[in-house]
Amino acid sequence: MSSAGVVLTDIRAQTIALSGITLGLTAPEVQELTEAAAAGAVSPLADKIVNLSVKLGVTQGAMRTMLATVGQADVPDERLVDKLAEVVAQYGKAADAIVALRPDNPVAHEHAVRASEAAASGDRCEARHHLQAARAAAQAAAERALRLAHEAEEAAARQMMQAGQAVAAEAELALSSLHYAEAAHLFGEAASLMPCGETHEKGVLLWRQADALQRWGEERGDNTALREAIALYGLAFDHLPRELVPFEWAQAQNDFGAALSALGERESGTERLNEAAAAFRAALQERTREQTPLDWAMTQNNLGVALWRLGERESETAHIEEAVTAFRAALEETKGEPPRLWAMTQMNLGNALAALGQRESGTARLEQAAAAYQGTLAATSREHSPREWALAETNLGCVLARLGERECGTARLEEAEAAFRAALEERTTERGPLQWAATLTNLGTVLRTLGEREDGTARLEEAAAAFRAALEQRTRACVPLQWAATQMNLGAALSALGEREGGTARLEEAVAAYRAALEETPRERVPLQWALTQMNLGTALETLGERERGTTRLAEAVTAYRAALAERRPEQVPLDWAMTQMNLGSGLIP
Repeated sequence: MSSAGVVLTDIRAQTIALSGITLGLTAPEVQELTEAAAAGAVSPLADKIVNLSVKLGVTQGAMRTMLATVGQADVPDERLVDKLAEVVAQYGKAADAIVALRPDNPVAHEHAVRASEAAASGDRCEARHHLQAARAAAQAAAERALRLAHEAEEAAARQMMQAGQAVAAEAELALSSLHYAEAAHLFGEAASLMPCGETHEKGVLLWRQADALQRWGEERGDNTALREAIALYGLAFDHLPRELVPFEWAQAQNDFGAALSALGERESGTERLNEAAAAFRAALQERTREQTPLDWAMTQNNLGVALWRLGERESETAHIEEAVTAFRAALEETKGEPPRLWAMTQMNLGNALAALGQRESGTARLEQAAAAYQGTLAATSREHSPREWALAETNLGCVLARLGERECGTARLEEAEAAFRAALEERTTERGPLQWAATLTNLGTVLRTLGEREDGTARLEEAAAAFRAALEQRTRACVPLQWAATQMNLGAALSALGEREGGTARLEEAVAAYRAALEETPRERVPLQWALTQMNLGTALETLGERERGTTRLAEAVTAYRAALAERRPEQVPLDWAMTQMNLGSGLIP
C-alpha cells in the first residue's frame, strides 16, 4: 500500500523559494498578475509586473510571457507560486543556454544572436524559430564538414597507397640488381603504407617480401631469412583468401612450399619437407592440369623435389618413386617448352633416379640419371643460364662418381672430377656460398675415391683440404645435416690417409669426425646416412684396432657395423648391405 502525498494548501503571505528563485508573492497575487498579463495590464498591476521583472532581472516582455504561460496552463491555485518560480527558473536556464551558443558557422551564429534577443524580449516563438534555423545551419555545415573529411580521408588513403606503390616499384628495381635483402625491406615498407581497405594489395606486397627473403635465404645460406619468409607467407594468405583469388593463392602456396623445401633440405628432420609437400599439393587443387598445364607442371616438379628429399632420409623408396612419377608427369606437359622448366624438371628426374640407383645393385637407374643430366646440359646455355648449367654439371658429376665407384677403372671418376671443376667456375663463394660448398664437397668425394685407387696421397690430401674448406660455409648452425655429411666425408679422407701412414693421428681425427657427424645425424630422421656414418666409423676403428694390442677398438668397430646393418638391409640397399657384412666379418676375425 503506497503512502499518500502531502499537499501544502496554506496561502498565507510568506516567502516561497524554488530552484533558487524567490518571488515573495502569494498565490492570489500570482493569479492576479497572470490574469493582468493575459489581458494587457495597466497601472497599478502593470507597475507590479515591471517591479517583478526588475527584481528577477528580466525584461518586461519576458515577464509578461512567463506570467501568461502560467495563466494559460491548468495550474491549481495552490501551485501557482511554485509553477511561476519553475517557469522563471527554466527561462533563466534557457536564456543562459542561448547566450552560451557560439556557433563557428556565421549563419548559425546570426540566428543564435537573434534567438537570444527574442528570448530576452519574451518572444518565445521567434526565439525557437531562430534556434531551429541555427540548428539547421550548423547541421548542414557539419554534414559538409563530414563529407569533406570523408573525401580527405579517401584522398589520404589514395596518396598512401600511391606512396606504397612507389616503394614497391623501388623494391622491384632492387630485385633487378639482385639486392634481395634490400628488396625485402622495401616490400615490407610498402605493405605497411597500404591503407586498411587495400587488403589484396597488402597481401601481394607481403607475398613479394616473402619471395625476396626466400631468394636471399636460399642463395646466401641464411636460414633466418627463410624462416621470416615462411612467416610472411602465412600473413599473406590472410589477405589473399582462396575463395576470392584462387590462382594467386595457389601461386603463393607454391612459393610457400619452395621456402619450406629449401629450409627442410638444410634441417635434419622431415617436418618442413612434409609441410612443403602439403603446400604443393594444396596449390595443385587450383593449378589443375586442364586449366593451367604449365603452372601445374611447375608445381608437380616442386612436389617431386620435396618427395625426393624426403625419400633420401628414409629407408624405404616410396617417396622417391613418387617423385619420379611427379617429374615424368611434369615432363609430359612441358615437352621441351618452356626450355628452362623442361631442363630443370629433367635434372630433378635425374636426381630421383640417381637416389634410386644408389640403393640398387645394378647401374640402370644411374645410367638413366646420367642421361637425364646430359639432356639438361644440352638444353641449358652456360652463357644465358650459368646457375642452372653449374647445377646440372654438379649433378652429372655426382652420378658419374657413383658409376665410377662401381667400376674398376677411373674414367668415370675423372669425368666426374672434370664436371665438378667446371661447375666451380660458376659456383663461387661470392655468388652462392652453400652451392659452392656443396660442389666442393662432391669434388672432395671423387678425389678421395681416386686417391684410394692410387699409390700416392696427393689426391687424398686435396680431398681433405676440400672438405675443410667446404666446412667453412657448411656450418653446423646453418646446415647441420650437410655439415654432418661433410664431416663424414672428411673422416673418410682422413681414414684413407691414416691407413697409408704408420701412426694413428689421422685415424683418431677420422674417428672424431665420424662421431661429430653422428651427433647431427639421428637414426630416426636420416637412417641411411646414419648407417653410412656408422659403417665408416667402424672401418676407422677397425684399422686403429689392428694397430693396437687390445681389442677395445675392434669391439667398437663390430658394434658400429652391426648398428649400420640395422638400417642397411639386403632388400633395400643390397650393395651397401653386402659391403657392411664383409666389413663385419673382417672385424670379427681374431
